[in-house]
Amino acid sequence: MFSVGRTRTLIGPADPARSATVAPPSVAAHELIDRAGVAEAAAHRRVRPTRRLVLTAGTLAVAAGAAAALRPSGETTPDVPGGPGDAAGLVLVPVAYQFDADPPAAGPRLRTLASKIKDAGYDNRGGRYMYHHTKVWGDPVMSSPDDRYHVAFVGETKVWQAADGTGSQANTQLEPQYPDEKSQAYWQRKLPQGPAVDDPSLIPLPPMELTPPPADPVRLRELLKIEYGPGAASKEVGTLYARYVIPRATRAEILRALADLPGLRWRGQVTDRAGRAGVAVTYDDREHDVQSLLIFDANTGGLLAHEMLTLAPVRINAYQMIIDTAWTDRVG
Repeated sequence: MFSVGRTRTLIGPADPARSATVAPPSVAAHELIDRAGVAEAAAHRRVRPTRRLVLTAGTLAVAAGAAAALRPSGETTPDVPGGPGDAAGLVLVPVAYQFDADPPAAGPRLRTLASKIKDAGYDNRGGRYMYHHTKVWGDPVMSSPDDRYHVAFVGETKVWQAADGTGSQANTQLEPQYPDEKSQAYWQRKLPQGPAVDDPSLIPLPPMELTPPPADPVRLRELLKIEYGPGAASKEVGTLYARYVIPRATRAEILRALADLPGLRWRGQVTDRAGRAGVAVTYDDREHDVQSLLIFDANTGGLLAHEMLTLAPVRINAYQMIIDTAWTDRVG
């Protein structure tokens, strides 16, 4: 769950309520099932080199069809506060970028990637429905009343959507995850324990206007909100890839549009939470201590994952992984 400050930063000048005075809520956030977002960093805090949260070798399989590994509860890990948890759970472990400190500018590398990408499996194919299989961590993030312990909820979604917006959606609630073992121990005493909830029923989707992103550079830059900066553009890229089956020419133009943004840094070769190799770019929002991460497939230029990572005081936030994208004539 993003804080107000981070959300407004992403929306930028497009926020219609940017200059409006908003009255304080009548109920404290922690009273609303304690779903308070991670506290915003103090204004004087500086962004420092960090390492993103991914999953390393462990014992539990999570994402369907892809093994995202975890470290068992109770094992102390580098950069994660120690202390054994009192039950099995999922604790994220930090893994270094290829270029952690002093990463180079992303522009030249993104232009090179755009010039050599190849067809994806869905290119030159068709079907009635756009199919997307995604998994999201941190929707929402809950914090304890004293803001010391945090838990990120995890959900998996499959969507079949036609050009007119109609179709079906299936949801699965998965095991939550934690930034450290102390948070794990705290929340496992508070939250109901049980297996992942898989609802086999398909939810019908209502009609809505869906306009595929254009390959035209000018129109695409408008759609990506390039003028509002890397934070807003990163969010729009994640939204487009989770909603549309994007053809090769448009994928290349998205990379070129991002290449023109100042502040994007090249992180080199990384691995997403499904164990897939990719290349990453990041943008550090120094005002709000938030980092935007985009992981691209180095062969097709398609988006594998998008993360909004809180750099301080606790490194946990929303991570969207696009497991599969396709055209299909069948639902389910």
